[in-house]
Amino acid sequence: MKTGAVILGLVFLLAGITYLLVPADALPGFFPGFDPRSTRIHVKHGIVSLIASAVLLALAWYLGRRYRPLPFR
Repeated sequence: MKTGAVILGLVFLLAGITYLLVPADALPGFFPGFDPRSTRIHVKHGIVSLIASAVLLALAWYLGRRYRPLPFR
């Protein structure tokens, strides 16, 4: 579960950065908000993606600290 949270967190981080830096007409076609006639930046999409990334990476950090296997005797 930790690995999945880290991977999803990094994907959302990259998506958030892309939304904040690239106008809507230059977004990849599979991104929500792609519009070939628009030149505006999707700020709300970027902020939500960055928040989701922060939550997932915090979850991964928490899961990594919580699980401590017992040493063999």
